[in-house]
Amino acid sequence: MNKSPDAFKTISEVAEDLDLPQHVLRFWETRFTQIKPMKRGGGRRYYRPLDVELLKGIRHLLYDQGYTIKGVQRLLRENNAQFIIALGNGDVAAVEAITRQKQATAAQDAAIDDYDPEEQRQSSGGRKLFGLLRGDEEGPMGADSKRLNKDNRTLLQEALFDLLECKRLLDQVR
Repeated sequence: MNKSPDAFKTISEVAEDLDLPQHVLRFWETRFTQIKPMKRGGGRRYYRPLDVELLKGIRHLLYDQGYTIKGVQRLLRENNAQFIIALGNGDVAAVEAITRQKQATAAQDAAIDDYDPEEQRQSSGGRKLFGLLRGDEEGPMGADSKRLNKDNRTLLQEALFDLLECKRLLDQVR
């Protein structure tokens, strides 16, 4: 007998659906605070449908995309669980929508915080390769020289989503 898609699932059902051992799911609960199965008497775990979708996304990133646990934790921290779920489902439209929304929010925050009318008047030209907005001396790295600046990160995310869309189209053809 199959359960409704909205029904809670036991750890054995989720492990079978994801083709993972149960101990891996228990381990992931310790590493990803977003996974919170309901526990009943005797410690039996029941996973909500969103928990299962998040686990699918995490599995996809770890096993199919080659991310590390720290990498997935960072993605969860920087984005949200819906982003991971969309990636796991291959829902490129949802991933792009979440990214656009995040970029728009960040751009609004930056515009409010960083608006300087004098700098606007002195600014020369538009966007250059790798998102350099000021002079060439700034380079593609941020101020701390260890991380990409926001513009370059945005361009890399856009390239990633373009590649994911290409992969999705190729998978459809195969």
